[in-house]
Amino acid sequence: MQELRNIAIIAHVDHGKTTLVDRILHQVNMFRDNQEVGELILDSNDLERERGITILSKNVSVRYKDVKINIIDTPGHSDFGGEVERVLNMADGVLLLVDAFEGPMPQTRFVLQKAIELGLKPVVIINKVDKPNCTPEEVYEDVFDLMFSLNATENQLDFPVVYGSSKDGWMSDDWKKPATDVSYLLDIILDHIPAPEMKEGTLQMQVTSLDYSSYLGRIAVGRVSRGSIEMNQKISVVKKDGSTQKSEVKELFRFEGLSKEKVKREKIYAGEICAVLGPSNFEIGDTFADFENPEGLKTIKVDEPTMSMLFTINTSPFFGKEGKYVTSRHLRDRLYKEIEKNLALRVEDTDSADKFLVYGRGILHLSILIETMRREGFEFQLGQPQVLTKKVNGVIHEPVELLTIQVPEIFSGKVIEIVTKRKGEIVNMENKNDRMHLEFSIPARGLIGMANSILTVSEGEAVTAHRFKAYEPWKGNIETRKKGSLITMHTGTSIPYAIDKLQDRGRFFVDPGEEVYAGQVIGENTRDDDILVNITKTKKQSNVRASGTDDKSSIAPAIKFSLEQCMEYIKKDEYIEVTPKSIRLRKILLDEHERKRSERKD
Repeated sequence: MQELRNIAIIAHVDHGKTTLVDRILHQVNMFRDNQEVGELILDSNDLERERGITILSKNVSVRYKDVKINIIDTPGHSDFGGEVERVLNMADGVLLLVDAFEGPMPQTRFVLQKAIELGLKPVVIINKVDKPNCTPEEVYEDVFDLMFSLNATENQLDFPVVYGSSKDGWMSDDWKKPATDVSYLLDIILDHIPAPEMKEGTLQMQVTSLDYSSYLGRIAVGRVSRGSIEMNQKISVVKKDGSTQKSEVKELFRFEGLSKEKVKREKIYAGEICAVLGPSNFEIGDTFADFENPEGLKTIKVDEPTMSMLFTINTSPFFGKEGKYVTSRHLRDRLYKEIEKNLALRVEDTDSADKFLVYGRGILHLSILIETMRREGFEFQLGQPQVLTKKVNGVIHEPVELLTIQVPEIFSGKVIEIVTKRKGEIVNMENKNDRMHLEFSIPARGLIGMANSILTVSEGEAVTAHRFKAYEPWKGNIETRKKGSLITMHTGTSIPYAIDKLQDRGRFFVDPGEEVYAGQVIGENTRDDDILVNITKTKKQSNVRASGTDDKSSIAPAIKFSLEQCMEYIKKDEYIEVTPKSIRLRKILLDEHERKRSERKD
């Protein structure tokens, strides 16, 4: 039987995790000499490459010294906690990758905490030691302190440390002595990560993720935790509620390299990660068990959603111009398909057939879904994000987050002022490498719309991260965006002359020549109230021309918001219109008279 190691990789965004996996794959001669593989092999999804983050967990395997090492990539952001918890269930140890300059970051802490609770053995890699001003020894101390604060066991605290540079392709026991390759790291994995326990008995395999093939249908991926599994084996699917369904393994795959390899005759034993085709009606967390005497495993618990958003069909005058899927049936089917594999997401029908409430772990979690859908050709509208509250002993509780901000010292006062206005409380404050390291406890709703303000006052220098802390009693009202909106009166094309004449009214979100419609939010007013403007008005022609009367217009560039910025910016009476080509802001009620009637009712 094949000797095995199952390891998960934990790292903060941009600390070099995907590059390290590339180097390991090259080290074990995974590719032919003439094979074109490119960089960042694991970040296969366009969105992951653009944002530099891992969203979906993936598996690869390498063979080194006759041992098969299954490497499981984990998302680095707490908004994808649903992915993280499932993935760690498949591992026996973790590689904790830390930047030699930045040290352990808040998001790393989130995933590491889950790994320590599961009793996994860590190996610490201090990466990017080639960076100027890096402090590997201090970072090692920080990692030790972090593990200690997370109640790591004696065995976990006795972790091996590897220093190196993924970019330059080396790993060593001393950061001052560069090596030629990453074999030192692979040797440490074989020596320190325990082999999976070979449990004898009847089959038990928990479904930890789903794969989908347009030819084969739904494929279950998981780790065999007891017994063995083989082709044509009769099995039972044990559901979360304890009920069972009889089924059969039609096809079986193991992970080899970057792809799956079909297993025809042999069995796959406990400890190995495999993919199973055959059972149809299964979900993540279900157990594949013995046909005669099925025993289910403990179901996977996932952190509750903390935020909700309204998804509805596009009702703007530009409906159907840019999207392929525009009906409520398309929208409903797509959202319900997503919750099959996205465990931390929930979808609820409302009393209106074309509106759906989607619950997620945070702005990033929801925005990744929205961005994926628009790239698939969907067109829809979104309401303002809302945090979820709970009643505990008759008192309303709201989700509170731990917020960390690293910022140059000269901007720290302004940053503290912004956060405290949003009911944030300072927990810790220290100076690290000429930067202030600020920690706050802040209600989740205080984070909505805050990122823009902090980047503005810090001149783009602030690095922020946050993670869920707990539900705490309601902290009181928070002042949100004060400025009103500039709303266009007419449908048509925006005219440079009209925009120029209105520049003293506020900042514009549209460029000259863009198509706009009545009721669309095209800018931010300098004052607190909403005002109607006409940016489709052309200059009147006169037959008298005097020299020097034609004034040249100089128009400030339009402000272009990203999807997350739009989600943070909109007010309660506004929608975001999302299409494959555009993101627009609009009033829910496009007609001015209807808006006024609704205000009077309120």
